[in-house]
Amino acid sequence: ALDNRLGVRPAAVCVYPKFVAQAVHRLQGSGIQVATVVNFPHGGTHWDSIMADTQRALADGADEIDFVIPFRTAIMGEMWIVRDLAEAMVRTCHTGEHPAHTKAILETGALEDVPVIRRAAECVVEAGVDFIKTSTGKVPVGATPEAVSTMFEVVVEHYRATGRLVGVKVSGGVRTTADAAQYLGIAEQALSPLGIAPGPANFRIGASSLYNDLASALGA
Repeated sequence: ALDNRLGVRPAAVCVYPKFVAQAVHRLQGSGIQVATVVNFPHGGTHWDSIMADTQRALADGADEIDFVIPFRTAIMGEMWIVRDLAEAMVRTCHTGEHPAHTKAILETGALEDVPVIRRAAECVVEAGVDFIKTSTGKVPVGATPEAVSTMFEVVVEHYRATGRLVGVKVSGGVRTTADAAQYLGIAEQALSPLGIAPGPANFRIGASSLYNDLASALGA
């Protein structure tokens, strides 16, 4: 693995829910978080099922829960549904014996319009999520610089108003080190006026498509 050869380790690995317990066992003591996804990839709104899957993942030891916002309802302007789900996920994940971080996947490529992306980001950030994430990687358009810049604008505004910094994860279509460098530059430009450097607690890049190019660039 890249981690073993070059001393580079991911902040977290994301696995399907049925593999959470196995991943937690295998990564014990590594410092690498275990993340999983619920209502993936279509952003369903079957509350009972979503909460049951979340509780099961938490019981299996997941450190982070990713959920997809109901992006189809967001497109129609029904942001209250997005907010309700985000608040329910935050309540579920932030309490109990094994609290976990929440990452809200906005599916920005489906939302398309910047004002809709902004409203969706504001909605989940105000609901208390720990990270906002661009994409599931399952739609034709994943992350874009415009969407990521908009997300950071919301994050910075929230930080200035509340002192709470929400992280941004860029995922979907990030395939080259040049892509990654562009998004890192956006993060640095947004966070540097706050005196904050991008790091695992506030900025991440999904590496499933990036891995091979990154390994090559690092000489693996």
